[in-house]
Amino acid sequence: MDQTRVLSIFLSVARTRSFTQAALAVGLTPPAVSRAIAQLEQHLGVRLLNRSTRKVSLTDEGARLFELADAGLRLLDEAMDQTKYSKQDVAGVIRLAASHSFGNRKLIPLLREFQVHYPDIHFDLLFEDQFTDLITAKIDVGFRSGNEPSANLIARSLGPIRLSICASPEYLSEHGTPKSLADLLTHRCTGFRHPNTGRLVPWELQIDGDFIYQDVPAVISVNHVEAEVRAVRAGLGIGQLPEYMIAEDIAEGALVRVLPEFATSRLGQYMYYPQRSQLPARVRTFIDFVMHQVDTGWMR
Repeated sequence: MDQTRVLSIFLSVARTRSFTQAALAVGLTPPAVSRAIAQLEQHLGVRLLNRSTRKVSLTDEGARLFELADAGLRLLDEAMDQTKYSKQDVAGVIRLAASHSFGNRKLIPLLREFQVHYPDIHFDLLFEDQFTDLITAKIDVGFRSGNEPSANLIARSLGPIRLSICASPEYLSEHGTPKSLADLLTHRCTGFRHPNTGRLVPWELQIDGDFIYQDVPAVISVNHVEAEVRAVRAGLGIGQLPEYMIAEDIAEGALVRVLPEFATSRLGQYMYYPQRSQLPARVRTFIDFVMHQVDTGWMR
């Protein structure tokens, strides 16, 4: 039995709680995954998984093995990487995850600048708008907007995200400029559909020092922030958008802020990564570079 291979299969099943999803992750068929788990259980003499037609769960022995094997294989991966690149100062592949909008607008230009200094570090990018499980996806560093990621991750704040209400000059010329919340609710607005829930996200407004969440009359709803920016720029309606995505449009006059006193900065942009006693040198170098760029105004 190839113990490392079988343990990797077990870890995939334990993380996803699914033989089918684990099979996709390791490049096998579900029956092959099931046979590998059965072989491991027979070798150890204990049941590792509880199986039913609806779900897979860990037994106490399985949970213990997962805790030990997951940490052990991560250390093995890091040891292999450090040995592979021991003759170079900083080199290798860094796997990053981010939303489409942040990745395209902010991250890719940053990577170009980073590789000027560290040409032997390469990147593997995963852009998706759902929150990425770093362990399951084998991601080194993730970027996400919203609230601070969970406590089992190390999260570094890159700064607040200012949400501003804006519209195109053409829209305002045709429909007028709202002067109050009641006035705003009579206008055509754009909406963002949350990628995880599929529900329209209410606008977050700051009124008299309090935060309120307001549903708006959305004439178009999208599940991609870039598409919403384009819709607002095209004059389809008034939208609430992140400032880092519209700063150039505002400066060029393609968009105009509306009701600026309602803007909020409660949410933030975060860089996050798994808790590890020792990060690979290339990952630590990248993290330090990002934080230096934040100090020099990257997120403004």
